[in-house]
Amino acid sequence: MTDNELIWRIAGGSGDGIDSTSQNFAKALMWSGLNVFTHRHYPSRIRGGHTYVEVRAKDEPVQSRGDGYNFLLALGDSFARNPQEEAYYGKEELKPLYENFDDLREGGVLLYDEGLLDEEDVDEIGLEEAAEENNWHVVPMDLRGIAKEHGREIMRNTAGIGATAAILDISTDEFEKLIKQNMSGDMQEANLNVLHDAYEAASELDVDHDIEVPEGSHDEEQVILSGSNAISYGAIDEGCRFISGYPMTPWTDVFTIMSQHLPSFGGISEQVEDEIAAAALALGASHAGVKAMSGSSGGGFALMSEPLGLAEMTETPIVLVEAMRAGPSTGMPTKPEQADLEHVLYTSQGDSARVVFAPANIRECYTQTRSAFRIAYEYQIPAIVIYDQKIQGELRNLPASHFDEEPNADPGSVLTEEEIQDAAHHSSGKFQRFLHEPEDGSNVSPRTVPGQKDGRFLATGNEHNPSGHISEDPENRIAQMNRRLNKLDDIRADLDENTSHQTYHGPDEADYGILVWGSQQGTVFEAVDRLNENGHSVKALGVSDMAPYPEDEVSEWLESVDEALVVEMNATAQFRGLTQKELGKYGDKMSSLLKYNGNPFEPAEIVDGFESSIDGEELAASNMKYVPAAGD
Repeated sequence: MTDNELIWRIAGGSGDGIDSTSQNFAKALMWSGLNVFTHRHYPSRIRGGHTYVEVRAKDEPVQSRGDGYNFLLALGDSFARNPQEEAYYGKEELKPLYENFDDLREGGVLLYDEGLLDEEDVDEIGLEEAAEENNWHVVPMDLRGIAKEHGREIMRNTAGIGATAAILDISTDEFEKLIKQNMSGDMQEANLNVLHDAYEAASELDVDHDIEVPEGSHDEEQVILSGSNAISYGAIDEGCRFISGYPMTPWTDVFTIMSQHLPSFGGISEQVEDEIAAAALALGASHAGVKAMSGSSGGGFALMSEPLGLAEMTETPIVLVEAMRAGPSTGMPTKPEQADLEHVLYTSQGDSARVVFAPANIRECYTQTRSAFRIAYEYQIPAIVIYDQKIQGELRNLPASHFDEEPNADPGSVLTEEEIQDAAHHSSGKFQRFLHEPEDGSNVSPRTVPGQKDGRFLATGNEHNPSGHISEDPENRIAQMNRRLNKLDDIRADLDENTSHQTYHGPDEADYGILVWGSQQGTVFEAVDRLNENGHSVKALGVSDMAPYPEDEVSEWLESVDEALVVEMNATAQFRGLTQKELGKYGDKMSSLLKYNGNPFEPAEIVDGFESSIDGEELAASNMKYVPAAGD
């Protein structure tokens, strides 16, 4: 049942410390030698409302959430709504218990805080019947009472950790280390006492389960971090020294992390009044010669449309990040979805000249953010990093050496003052910033920044001549538009030669393929492994380059399979649509497996979806949708 893994879920109310407790639990397991992966679920409320975090731990690399979980620590919701609202919202203090029934594996352990959850209420939700049907091991403990003995009941989280450790026969050494690292004085002593008391109390219980926590070790130092951390560190290492933004879930994490760290590197962060100002301010900083970034989530990114178009027209490099969440409009602000792809590719007026990368995991968040800055500042073009709430919130471990790459403060294609003297100038003395045919034969015109001697030019959102003056001349328009768009061909050639962002998985000679982009890549790869173990012949390709699209790589891969299933978290198959737009002749090869209920895929769902598609059967699960290939 356990497949030599622990999937531990902690559930409670927003504001009850569920997130911080799960982070500490994951870090302790990592320190003990295991590989960890977390999945976070939370409501759009500051306090109260059912929230949970899963921690999956194995002795081998983990790249996805698992199928369900095998241990639940249900703390209840101490910030539940007023009982007068029960007719509409139900008994919210109980939701961290009963709303997690469906995913708890057969034979799993359910530990709940009877200090908050009354036995009478628990009886009403059918726990006893569900436990008997699924062979669950139910463990009620007064975690709240143990915490209050040593001070504040908020420490019932620590009591839950102590009880978990005892039931699973895990040493408390790493948890004690974390408490000593993060706390001091009376608070440290109180939490240590709560941890030990809960451990001793749970040790006296007879919980005859079959969950075996694996043992492991690491060959090198590990760090645990989120996609937001990785994007931020990649930006800083690539020389970003300015960020502007306005808070919006889930983009806020990147903005906060950057704001915390930039001052240490001589950088600046600015929170402004809205997303229009945020993108415009970053664009101004970049124009002045600083590597700059901004970003938002869907609704806020929509406001950045005009500054994004200005960056394209003025050929001002900038990096924007777009953190997807379920839409449209406000949608479900704290739930993941991959439905902003077309929005990011095509927002702003006119023909777009931009680069879009979609990293699939924490490693790629770091490396592709660095690529975004390199490309943006070498080719004088806006670059966008698109990701979703899943990557933003999940934590996983990876070697610290992954971040040992050399930093890069190179401003890109900016001339020195000596080079400016030999560059093209108009007879009026203005620098020829937007040459139709740059002297080096590329499509990138030489760039100067304000303050450089003899480097002055006009920057305008109107079409312009080489010196920047407004021009409506047809020949100039064609020359400038062609040069800006031709950069995308140059960038594609650059990426093909130097930095392939696509990821291959599975046997080369497989009959079937699964095509995926963004955060579902790891889940698909695990599903592919299972499918091959079950006797199928399947491989996968994870695509990160949304624009310019990697036509050659994807074409070669599609040619090698009989059929391809495209997996994505949206209702309209946006990535499949992009692929068919770029590679129309493969439309009859690609079908879609879609999920858009606010929860990411689990590996078993992709296995079921694939097997149903090749067998021509309807999906058994109602939370997914299958769309056949064009012409079927």
